[in-house]
Amino acid sequence: MAGFKAAFINESVKLLKKKKMLAAVILSVLAVVIGQIAVTTIKHGLGLRVVGSVEFPIVVLTFITYTLLPLFAIFVAIDMFNGESSSNTMKITLLRPVSRFGVFSAKVLNLALFIVGNLLFVMLLSLLVGFIFNPASASFMGIVKVILSYGLTFLPVFVFALIVVLLSNVIQGGLAVFFLSILVFIGFNFMGIVFSSYSSFFITSMFDWYTLWISESINVFKIFRQILIMSGCGIMLFTTGYYLFDRKDI
Repeated sequence: MAGFKAAFINESVKLLKKKKMLAAVILSVLAVVIGQIAVTTIKHGLGLRVVGSVEFPIVVLTFITYTLLPLFAIFVAIDMFNGESSSNTMKITLLRPVSRFGVFSAKVLNLALFIVGNLLFVMLLSLLVGFIFNPASASFMGIVKVILSYGLTFLPVFVFALIVVLLSNVIQGGLAVFFLSILVFIGFNFMGIVFSSYSSFFITSMFDWYTLWISESINVFKIFRQILIMSGCGIMLFTTGYYLFDRKDI
């Protein structure tokens, strides 16, 4: 346990020192600001009220879930595995008194915390902006729906990130992993549209599964099915990723 804790702290420090963390913060802020500017422009230019204070964070979530969040999850996953392998820092990490499973788990846990942190930051920022510009439309249940939506988005995005982790342990080059991950993301979205009846098997089609939870009529069976699919995929991807990482000659 002590070895895992040390590995986790080590990975956290390395992650926080990455310039990509600052870029993620800046782009997240820009996404919220640009979104509010667009809403305000439509409201004053056309006289239409597009969204209220609690609907605005949901609009922002829809945007970042299919753009910034998976993109930065890809960058972080590649940095943790391919980046360290190419710079030979992975060897130093593995020389510490911790098993490869501990190192792999620490990296994956930090990746998960990055996704959670990004979602939490955008949620708080978008709620604040929504309250400032539309204070009259705020409601307790609306805030609950926002928190629920952002929390539920973590699981599908994390499972997609595990796909990137798997690819990072199959392919040596970080650039190749990046482009392949983008192709997988686009391909899954495309197949989810073309084969809509099988969309539940393409993880990116479940990025907006929070809508099932906040809709007026809740489809319990579909929610339970998607939980099983994402959990099963996550377990298999984590296990396969660790198997490849453990056998990798670093």
